[in-house]
This record gives sequence, structure tokens and C-alpha cells, in this order.
Amino acid sequence: MDTPALYATAWAILPPLVAIVLALITKEVYSSLFIGILTGAVIYAGADFGGIVNHALQDGIIGSLSDPGDVGILVFLVILGIIVALMNLSGGSKAFGKWALRRVRSRAAAQAATVILGIIIFVDDYFNCLTVGSVMKPVTDEFNVSRAKLAYLIDATAAPVCIIAPISSWAAAVSGFVEGQNGISVFIHCIPYNFYALFTLAMMFGLIFMKFDFSNMAKYERNAVENGDLFTVDDINADAASDADDGSDKGIVLDLVLPVVILVICCVFGMVYTGGIFDGESFVNSFANSDATYGLPLGAFVALVIIVIYFVCRRTITFTECMGCVPEGFKQMVSPILVLTLAWSLNSMTSSLGLADFVAGLVENMSGAVMGLIPAALFIIACLLAFASGTSWGTFGMMIPIGLAITQSQPQLTMPILAACMAGGVYGDHCSPISDTTIMASAGAACNHLSHVTTQLPYATTVAAVSAICYVISGFTGGWLIPLVVGFVLLFAVLFWLKGREGSYRVPDSANANNAAE
Repeated sequence: MDTPALYATAWAILPPLVAIVLALITKEVYSSLFIGILTGAVIYAGADFGGIVNHALQDGIIGSLSDPGDVGILVFLVILGIIVALMNLSGGSKAFGKWALRRVRSRAAAQAATVILGIIIFVDDYFNCLTVGSVMKPVTDEFNVSRAKLAYLIDATAAPVCIIAPISSWAAAVSGFVEGQNGISVFIHCIPYNFYALFTLAMMFGLIFMKFDFSNMAKYERNAVENGDLFTVDDINADAASDADDGSDKGIVLDLVLPVVILVICCVFGMVYTGGIFDGESFVNSFANSDATYGLPLGAFVALVIIVIYFVCRRTITFTECMGCVPEGFKQMVSPILVLTLAWSLNSMTSSLGLADFVAGLVENMSGAVMGLIPAALFIIACLLAFASGTSWGTFGMMIPIGLAITQSQPQLTMPILAACMAGGVYGDHCSPISDTTIMASAGAACNHLSHVTTQLPYATTVAAVSAICYVISGFTGGWLIPLVVGFVLLFAVLFWLKGREGSYRVPDSANANNAAE
């Protein structure tokens, strides 16, 4: 079919907008995403019923499942699910939980440990979400940390950490969009300008050690602390994941730590392998040139083989039991895979309707205004685009070339502009209900997906508002130090103000005692 009549118009925003609004109203994500896909197909094909069906199924759902990159991510998720199932069955997760509880003495420490582990696992956001959730659930559950809060801590150490980690799949992705320059060098220079990521880390530690929550999260945390209800909103997948946490009593801490270490090493190896490290490329260049959609499943598969051999040799679980974890791990990933497939299909609808070109037109019309406001304007547009499309990497591909075009006449704003494009993409990836990382964080914490979305959105938006102000300052100064200092001061001033407001929940000191001390 030719280019649709409504291509690159405001209509391109309607499909994701319909899906997001329906998801927030109905609390049901599958039908909301599907209706968003149908909306995009109708706008694309008009009154042609055959064209609607073909575009929704062939170009959307089937097209997403036939894309090698998308399939690679799905394979990676399934393998991660299998490895998590193996760690649970061996008793490794249970053993680690008992070990951690002897050392973690407070509720704040349990949450801080979750954040630190998330920062340590910086290689990839998918890997981060599922691994941190599996490892830390027993610990945070013991201190009655709500699953919504756990999901927020996991999600906030996924994309925001990867975007400031030079050795990560995200650095490789961003470097690919910066044509004509050393992508990794540009990525590193943008780190101090990535205000959203840096303030998100500060926000987490601020909330943990100030011992309070606000907005929707306050309701979930109050219910968890005072009533012992970690979920507030029941979820079948969360219940199933919780039931799966019971494992063998023969497990030791090494049964969890070693598989995680093996997985990290193998995933890094898989990334640099696809980047040509055996063809003479340096480690940094091979990581920059890597293909994450192939390198991650490759590394995960090698890790899976080694982990199975380890468990069989240790005689914690038999080979037959290991193979029983294959369908079990896949079953745990069915819900995230379904949501991811629908989210990717929805993104195909927005692409076919020219959402990127529509945004580019808005930016071009705006670029003649006060140049100091350009970084903040690009940040806000990237936030909206990533939130609507659910893709940060897609937003990078749309916004970074636009940013580079603008910097040709304003080279002094190169780093603020490029960092603003990245930070806006991270915001959308962090909190959009159709973002793959948001979905993975819900799965990792075994939390109702929309509970996770509605509780973390006020937190992420607070950080985004502070970041936007800092990009205004950076746009006029060209530097990062002054806006960074102003941002930290402003963020903690906001947190102290929110803590004193009615409706916020201050965790009582009694809730911080180690419940497992006996």
C-alpha cells in the first residue's frame, strides 16, 4: 500500500495514546495494546477491511515475530527464565535470601542492596530486571517491601544505569546512531549531562533513607507495612512466580551467585564476539560494534549449558529436573513475551504512520526560537515520544540525528542536546506502560504490571521535571556542573516538601526491624 494520507500528521500519536489511556482506565494491558494496534491499522488503511487486517497482523504482529532482532530478544528472555527457574529449583535463591537476611538489618538496607545490585549488573537492562528481581525478592519480602516498590527499584536501575555505563548494550546502541563520530567517546562525554539518569539514582537513595513514599506508591507501601499485603492488586502471574520461589533445601549461596557471574561473563563475551573482537578489534570497539540482539541470546545460551553442567555435577538437581525447568522458565515468560510482542506491533503502527517524521517537523519548526531552550525542548519531545512509543532505542534513532543536525550550527550545545535526546528516551523507557523494560521490571518483581506503572510514574515524572529545568540552565551555560548542582539541590528540596505533605507515607521505625532475626 502507498503512503497513507494521514502520514506524518498528529494522527500518528493516536494509536499509542489509545493504548495507554485504555490500559490506565481498564487496568488490562493485552486488550488495550491490541485496540491500539487496530486503531493504527484503521488510520493506515482507511475503510479497506482487508488492508486493516493485513496491516495489523502481517505488518504488525507477524512482522514483529519475524524480525530477527525481536526474536533474539525473546530467545534471550526465555533463556533467562530457564536460568531463573534453575536457580529457584536448586534452592540458590532461597539460600541467598537466608544469607542476605543475616546481614541485611533494616528495611532501608534491603532496598539499598537492591539498588546496589542493580547498579552492579549494568550490562543490559533486560538482564538486570529479571536477575535483580529473582535475587532480591526473598529479601525485600521479608521486610514487607511492596512488590510495586521493588519493581520501581529494579526499573530505576535498568535503563537509567545502562545509559551512563560505557560498557553496556545501550552504549553500543547509542554509538550506532552517532554517525561520523566516535560513538563511545560521545556517549562518555554525555554522561554528566544525562541529568535524568543521575537524578533517578539520587531519587532512589533519597526515598530509601528518608523512609517515605508519596502519591500512588504510598498506598502500596502502607498496605505492605501495616497489613503484610505485598501486592495490593492481585495478579495471577505474580502469584505463580511467588509460588515458584520455593526450592530445594540443599541449595547454597554459590548456586545463585555462580550462575549470575557466569551469565554476566557470557553475555559480555557474546556482545564483544558479535562486535569482532576475534577479528582484531579492541574490547571497547568490539562492544561499540556489537549486536545485542544476537550477542545476548548467544551469551545466555552458553551460560545456560555451563549452569546445567554445574548443577548436575553438584547433584543439587538431576539432569531430568534441569530439563523440566525449560518449559517452566518459558511459562514464566509467556506474559512478558505477549506484552512485548503487542508493544512492538504497536510501535510498527506508529512507524508506518510517520510518527518520527511528524516529530522531526515539530523540532525543525521550533529550532529558530531561543537556542538555549533547545536542549530542554528536545528532552520534553523525546520524553513524550518514548512514552507514546514505548521504545528508547527507537527514540534515540529518531531524535539523535535531529539533535546532530541542530548542533552543526550550535556546536557548543552538542553534549547538552545529545544527552537531552538520550535522557528523554530513558524517561519513556523507564515509565511507559508499553515499554519492554517496564514490562520486564514487572516480571522481575512478580508485580502486577499496571500497579508498577501507576506507582512509578509520579516518581519518574518528578525527576523528569527537575531534569527539564536543568536542561534549560545547561542550554544557556553550555556546561554540566552548575545545572547538576542546582538539580540535586532542587530534587532534595522537592523530596523534603513532599515528605511533609498530607498523603505521603512515612515508614515507622518499627517496620525496619529484621523480621527474620529469630
